[in-house]
Order: sequence, then structure tokens, then C-alpha cells
Amino acid sequence: MRKIKIVRGYNKFTLGSCLFCLGNTKVLCSATLQPGQPPHLIGTTIGWVSGEYFMLPQSGDKRNSRKQQLNSGRTKEISRIIGRSLRAAVDLEQLGTNTIIVDCDVLQADGGTRTAAINGAFVAMYDACKKLVKNKVIEKMPIKNFIASISVGIVDGKKIVDLCKEQDNNAEVDATVVMTENKELIELQYTAEKKLYSKNVLNNLILLAEKEILNIIKLEKSLLLKK
Repeated sequence: MRKIKIVRGYNKFTLGSCLFCLGNTKVLCSATLQPGQPPHLIGTTIGWVSGEYFMLPQSGDKRNSRKQQLNSGRTKEISRIIGRSLRAAVDLEQLGTNTIIVDCDVLQADGGTRTAAINGAFVAMYDACKKLVKNKVIEKMPIKNFIASISVGIVDGKKIVDLCKEQDNNAEVDATVVMTENKELIELQYTAEKKLYSKNVLNNLILLAEKEILNIIKLEKSLLLKK
């Protein structure tokens, strides 16, 4: 796995933020509070968490149009994955009739942007929730699980964790895994790019991802649970 660097409080104007670096991939995650609920929850006392993913135009080696990014199916798909992952970590009833939105802006992309976004989003959300409790917006900390994500794949017949862009482009198999601290699967995206493998290989890849996810969660706890 590539070197991880986490800079908390990167944006002073948000409730919670962090710069999450995974090798040469860098994602800025910012969490804000929006009073109110999505339409399907109106009339209940349950809150919501959503994610917004976006790649800045010059985050890669070629400039991408902002308009194309906004209308991209990939952008919308990853935004939904981030939201689902974060909601698995939260007791939504503890949020009351509030929504937390976490914006994940890719500053520099070298593979693993969605996993870096999920990890950074969790850190930003955790810090935002701490402030909400401190400011008495909510009664108690709503985080029920620590979560993390990593990519795994097979390149030239070798199992690899945390694929960079070059490895991802040449992968025979590419998978994204999101998991809780209790080893519960939240999200599993598996694609056979160039070669087909048995389900036993998938199980091995999940175990490989699990090991590194627990290491990421250990790092998250060392930062977030400091007194």
C-alpha cells in the first residue's frame, strides 16, 4: 500500500475537513451541515449523510471539462458510493432532522481516488460530528463504526493492494472494497478487465483488502480518538 498522509482541518471554513493523500493521489474532503432532510425522510426524526465527488479539471495529466465532470455517470456513481459508505458508519437517528454533506474534490489523481475520497470523507465527517456535539446541535456522537476503503487487483498475475493509475490501466482484475472495523462489507465492486478468475480469487482479494483496511482504520483512530 502506498504512503498515507492525513492533514485534518485543512479548510478552516467547514465543520470538518481533511486532505487525504494516498501516494500521489490527493483528495480534499470538507463536511458541512445542512439543516433539513431529503424528501423521503420528511416527517421522520432521522437525519442523512451524502457525498459529493468531483475531479478538478487539472487533477490528471489532461484537463477535464468542469461541465463534463458534473454530467459524468462516473462522478455520480462515486458520489453515491461515498454516501452509502458514510451512512454505514452513522446512527442517522442521532443526527436529528439534519443532513451532513461531504464534498470530496480530487486535487491530484494517480489511481484510487474513490478509496481516498471515502477515507478522507470519514475523517472529515467524524470531526464535523464532534463539533456538532460540542456546539450542542446534536446530543451525542452519532458515529457507530469506523470505516475505510482500499482497492485491490491483479496485475501480471500478481495480487496488488492500492493500485496506482498505471497498475489500474493494466489490471486483469480491479476491485474496490469498503469495510467496517468489524470486518463487515459495505461495498464491493469487482471487475474482470482482461482475464476471468474463480470466486476463490475474489475471496483472497477481499482478505488482502481487509488487512490494509484495518491498518487504515488503526491510523484513523490514532488521529481521531486523541484526547
